[in-house]
Amino acid sequence: MNDHYVIKYGKSLRCGYTTGSCAAGAAKAAAKMLLSGEKLENISIDTPAGIILTLKLLDIHIEKDHAYCCIVKDAGDDPDSTDKIEIYARVSKREDSKILIDGGEGIGRITRSGFWGKSGTAAINPVPRKMIADELLKVSNCGFNVLIYAPKGREIAKKTFNSNLGIIDGISIIGTKGIVEPMSEDALKKSIYIEIDDAYDKGTREIVLFLGNYGEKVVEDLNLQGAKIKISNFIGDMLLYSKNKGFNKITLVGHIGKLCKLSIGAFNTHSKICDVRIEAFVYYLALNSAPLTLINSVNECKTSEEALKLIIDSNYPVVINNMIAGCSDRIKRYLKDDEFSIHVIMYSMDYGILGRKL
Repeated sequence: MNDHYVIKYGKSLRCGYTTGSCAAGAAKAAAKMLLSGEKLENISIDTPAGIILTLKLLDIHIEKDHAYCCIVKDAGDDPDSTDKIEIYARVSKREDSKILIDGGEGIGRITRSGFWGKSGTAAINPVPRKMIADELLKVSNCGFNVLIYAPKGREIAKKTFNSNLGIIDGISIIGTKGIVEPMSEDALKKSIYIEIDDAYDKGTREIVLFLGNYGEKVVEDLNLQGAKIKISNFIGDMLLYSKNKGFNKITLVGHIGKLCKLSIGAFNTHSKICDVRIEAFVYYLALNSAPLTLINSVNECKTSEEALKLIIDSNYPVVINNMIAGCSDRIKRYLKDDEFSIHVIMYSMDYGILGRKL
């Protein structure tokens, strides 16, 4: 593959290619080698992104009635859990002109019908399925049976969101563009949307959104009611999606270091996008006519926990309640619904659940 780059957060980052591209390339190569009887070193495929990939082939076997090979996924500079996984395709000829695609070892199975496909089928997404079929048609008009498998798929799947999406026993063959963009937010957001869809389809109308792994523990400890979804830093996107989906109550749970940003209007709380933690504390201290010496001391803090300790030690816990109320107010304005039922729970690593008492 010729290297392609994107600029993210001021850095030039190398793109990679998806498991879908690996599957399409391996299937095309196996089909060509089955028909010709000759081994290939590389295979070229088209991608929906308009980029032509030339992929290296490994572990090639050609038999009379089938051929198989693998392509190793390269995620580029993206921190992808499936980076370097081996994606195999085993191809055999059919007597008709159909192309049948299935998943074998290490490819997950869908347990509930939806975006990914029908329940019981292999977790090979629609775009990769089309890529595989399109590339095979470039080889021959005859029919093929295609088995996609990944020997390390079950192990690697434990590091993915698959279990939350109702996909078991392996990875998904995914990719809408065939190319992996480093630090892509779209795939993560799509996974969260699907979880929200699934919760709604199961009949619940209350949803609990939390931002991280520790937030999940807080949710469990509080025994909160409703569907529980981890949303990372995408507060605005997931609030809007949940409301528009039809949920009538949202509980948002987050660390003060994230929700203090929300309290002054930041709806994506990633530190590389928005870091106004200390400014939020200063804002609410100023609204409460706090002494300038305290405001200056807080302004020198490096972390939200440090600022919180100063505020509590200085007898200004009202600031925390104001922040929580500010979060609720900002959310209602963001959703354009003053009557919407929203409950905000803010916690600290040092002080636990905040805002219960003045």
